[in-house]
Amino acid sequence: MRRTEKKAYASAGVDIDLANRVKKGLQKKVESTFGPEVLGKIGGFGGLFRAEFSGLKEPVLVSSIDGVGTKLKIAIALNQHESIAQDLVNHCINDIAVTGAKPLFFLDYIGAERLEPIVFDQLISGFTKACRSGGCALIGGETAQLPGMYKAREYDLAGCIVGLVERSNILDGRRITPVDVLIGLPSNGLHTNGFSLARKILFEQMHLDLNQRVQGLTKTLGNELVRIHRNYQPVIASIPTTKLKGAAHITGGGLIDNLPRILPPSCDALIETSSWRVPQIFRLIQRGGNVSNEEMFQVFNMGIGMVLIVAKQHAPEVEFRTKGRVIGKIMPGTGKVLLA
Repeated sequence: MRRTEKKAYASAGVDIDLANRVKKGLQKKVESTFGPEVLGKIGGFGGLFRAEFSGLKEPVLVSSIDGVGTKLKIAIALNQHESIAQDLVNHCINDIAVTGAKPLFFLDYIGAERLEPIVFDQLISGFTKACRSGGCALIGGETAQLPGMYKAREYDLAGCIVGLVERSNILDGRRITPVDVLIGLPSNGLHTNGFSLARKILFEQMHLDLNQRVQGLTKTLGNELVRIHRNYQPVIASIPTTKLKGAAHITGGGLIDNLPRILPPSCDALIETSSWRVPQIFRLIQRGGNVSNEEMFQVFNMGIGMVLIVAKQHAPEVEFRTKGRVIGKIMPGTGKVLLA
């Protein structure tokens, strides 16, 4: 009877036996991200993490959840799944790093039309690689087979992260004042935002191919688009908290919509758009779609993946530490971003 039920469920698109086989070697990989704080093992109903707050007067937990958008379409088409998993972890780490938080643990969600063992293995490899590099534990996740929800070979990813910061060290932009400067840290391409527009222009309007070499690009178009989202947390952590007033992760909304999240209501951010060289991939998209400069800066990161705000006297040191560059300044205003 049990055997019949399993076959019936599998014929409906959910193969429990396959899921069990796919997850068989999961524990060993995931354990490579564990520290002594992780209790139990993967596969329970909840991940266990022993909170250790010694040395902190007012510990604050910081959490975030996100996905990787339609960059998934590119990764699936190229059959490159490890990098998209790294994208997700790094994106989530950056989202809490802007508060000054250090990541503690990460959980993933994979929803698929059908579990493909090779794809699943690559995704887990990507998650564990990025978690080890980022200093956080992969303590759990969920894998769902959802026939009828996705097309064949398709899947979706989401990630949840929790980090820790001392309350007195939280970066919230409160200390930002006019004459502070903006230091931009270079991105590694599109990162994980703007792919719906990029795909429409590059493939539907320009009729380019993923395996095509386009003039000005150092890689094939596909490999250019799947460059891994940078993890900026180690760079941010290397700057003394007394010298850093704010940080903005430049994701969906670009510089125009992300910087206002940390600006005081009495300040504007003036961006000198000629102060860095915009990567060729963005110029290709802009020309191919005849997109305005302002919209490009509201959709894409345009080569700047993270912005740090520091006092003018600290700018040279922070530039040296981060390998970033001054891209603008803070001026009196109403909480907006101005492009120059």
